[in-house]
Amino acid sequence: MHMSQQDITPQALACREAAQAIAELGTEPKRALLAAMADRLDARADDILAANAKDMAAATERGTTGAMLDRLRLDASRLAAIADAVRHVASLPDPVGQVTREETRPNGICVRRVRVPLGVVAMIYEARPNVTADAAALCLYAGNGVILRGGSEAIHSNTAIAAALGEALVAAGLPSAALTQVTDLSRETMVKLLQLTDIIDLAIPRGGEGLIRFVAEHARVPVIKHYKGVCHLYVDDAADLDLALDLLIDGKTSRPGVCNALETLLVHRAVADAFLPRAVRALRERGVELRGDAAARERVPDMAAAHDDDYAAEFLDLILSIRVVDDVEQAIAHIRRFGSDHTEVIATRNDAVAKRFIAAMRSAVVMVNASSRFSDGGELGLGAEIGISTTRLHAYGPMGAESLTVERFVVEGDGQVRHPQSRVSRA
Repeated sequence: MHMSQQDITPQALACREAAQAIAELGTEPKRALLAAMADRLDARADDILAANAKDMAAATERGTTGAMLDRLRLDASRLAAIADAVRHVASLPDPVGQVTREETRPNGICVRRVRVPLGVVAMIYEARPNVTADAAALCLYAGNGVILRGGSEAIHSNTAIAAALGEALVAAGLPSAALTQVTDLSRETMVKLLQLTDIIDLAIPRGGEGLIRFVAEHARVPVIKHYKGVCHLYVDDAADLDLALDLLIDGKTSRPGVCNALETLLVHRAVADAFLPRAVRALRERGVELRGDAAARERVPDMAAAHDDDYAAEFLDLILSIRVVDDVEQAIAHIRRFGSDHTEVIATRNDAVAKRFIAAMRSAVVMVNASSRFSDGGELGLGAEIGISTTRLHAYGPMGAESLTVERFVVEGDGQVRHPQSRVSRA
């Protein structure tokens, strides 16, 4: 279903109404719906890839390159992976109705905390056609309605994917408004959407820092923010250097345009002489531009100088900043100053240092001897993710279906009253 600027409010109301029908579905009907959605993606693959080709051609004509172009691109394998992610979500435990805590109070009332859907989620995103399917699957499986507002650069891809998913809703006899796509991409319409406090329960922006700040500044509805991913690898003096090198190369070069890619390497001074030359050689073989502090450039003289802006940057490109530190405490201090609360990695065989690093980090995800690239909902067992929250609200880190529910209290009694004098006489 599409929305134009003048009818956004009634269409959002229709999504809220449709969300109630989704909330009342049992687990098996929801699983069947998601399986049908995945099948529709497979069946409509040619249409979706043709639509994506239009977006790619337009982006290339605009001069788009690098990370943005990579995020936009679909091919047969990527589209198959999107469909598989939808199926994976359907295979997970249903979060709706889960009892997270139960106790009987001294007065005999039974108190349970039970997960229920949020309601209507507004997903606002850029250049990532996969988010259309991921967000729809996760929101619907969690019993919510979803309003999808993608970016203009992916309008053809998003529309084709949303149409395929909508076919499955209609075939299941469910209201198509449960998945509503915004095709009027004006800023005015987005602001109007973000201010529908009686309709929208949560907004989730996913894209560049500029988009996220715009949403946060203009929204009157709650917002889960996913700011930039300034991810660090700290190589401790007790690190296995071969292992550390693998983490570095995977984290920086496997897909540099994503938020869980490494942006800064911190190396303990005691292993800098042994590690940095190897690391620099491997990185440069893969086309990485390096920027280092004075201690790093002493060991690699032809490295460019790094400045504070480099250490605070989310490059999303084959660029890496490097710093040599005295110990784990200096590494922690650096990350606290320049980090973005996304993902931090330590390479060490010293359990005490690893525990200190974990305890000191505020970030949503902390890795010990594992690549930053695992900071992803699918890799962490969520099937897919609707985003990685760096906001400490009800969800923090990669958000799956469970993060799109909230706990409420369900209380069962047998006539208990708080004040005995409230009892009505039975005489």
